[in-house]
Amino acid sequence: MENKVLLIYTGGTIGMKENPDTLLLEPFDFTQILQEVPELRKFGFEVDTISFDPLIDSSDVRPEFWVSLAEIIRDRYDDYLGFVILHGTDTMAYSASALSFMLENLEKPVILTGSQLPIGMLRTDGKENLIDSLELAAARDPEGHPYVCEVCIYFETALFRGNRTTKYSAENFSAFRSPNYPHLAEVGTHIRYNNQALYRPEKWGKPLLLHTRLDTSVAVVRVFPGLSEKYLHSVLSSEGLRAVVLETYGSGNAPSHPWFLSALSEFTSRGGLVLNITQCPTGSVDMGTYATGDSLRRAGVVCGGDMTTEAAIAKLFVLLGQYSDNKTVGIKLEIGVSGEIS
Repeated sequence: MENKVLLIYTGGTIGMKENPDTLLLEPFDFTQILQEVPELRKFGFEVDTISFDPLIDSSDVRPEFWVSLAEIIRDRYDDYLGFVILHGTDTMAYSASALSFMLENLEKPVILTGSQLPIGMLRTDGKENLIDSLELAAARDPEGHPYVCEVCIYFETALFRGNRTTKYSAENFSAFRSPNYPHLAEVGTHIRYNNQALYRPEKWGKPLLLHTRLDTSVAVVRVFPGLSEKYLHSVLSSEGLRAVVLETYGSGNAPSHPWFLSALSEFTSRGGLVLNITQCPTGSVDMGTYATGDSLRRAGVVCGGDMTTEAAIAKLFVLLGQYSDNKTVGIKLEIGVSGEIS
């Protein structure tokens, strides 16, 4: 393994610069990254680049894109200290969550970052996010192991566990938050690692395993006052649907109407999966606290703990792709795979 980090540009605001003739924002050639960010020459490691062609607006991200990213990392896994992925912010948390489940036995940093302003603009947050992410991806502890061995998001001085993160702001430089898990590192004049929060392998040297068979037969139902029986039945009767992410109130509560519970019970009795996660940014589902939560449990609903919506969807895609038996998937949903659940 050489002293190099791989920078993967997929698209997004960070890779844009203003055309001096048209004044329009256009993606620049990332093979010329040293011209745009000459500070990278001061690193004690090399930075190689790969750009997606065509570039992808993060609003257009699909599971096939995650497979491509995972395969790039697999094919170059032994050649680099770590990987930095430049990605649009809108679906960054989805991509980070998906990669965290797709890259089993990961022992190197995979850091997604981006920016709220293009890298060519005077007040851009892109340069700082890029430079800090590259430094984090190359960092090694005194024993020569990476400080970071998981899929992360880095934004505005904070390193987050990818599958614990959600986009919080469309305007602030602090665009992401991880409400149920502490920062993995804080970057200021020094990098301060939160060793208690960082994942560390029990045994180093396991081979990287890829899970690229994804099953997207998943729907999301957000509970709200006035949710109609007709709408819920139309979702649950969708052809080929295997699982539903149910976004409930508070600690996992939902309507106690007989038709609501009956619809869920009928779906689970047919072999469907319902995963209960909370709408609240902070907190966890506990279906044993209130009677309404217990009614969901008796209807066959699975507890999602404190998983984010992004992590719940991505985890289902991967597990459904691995197992044709929904009963097995239901058991594994409640077991932490890559730090996505407390």
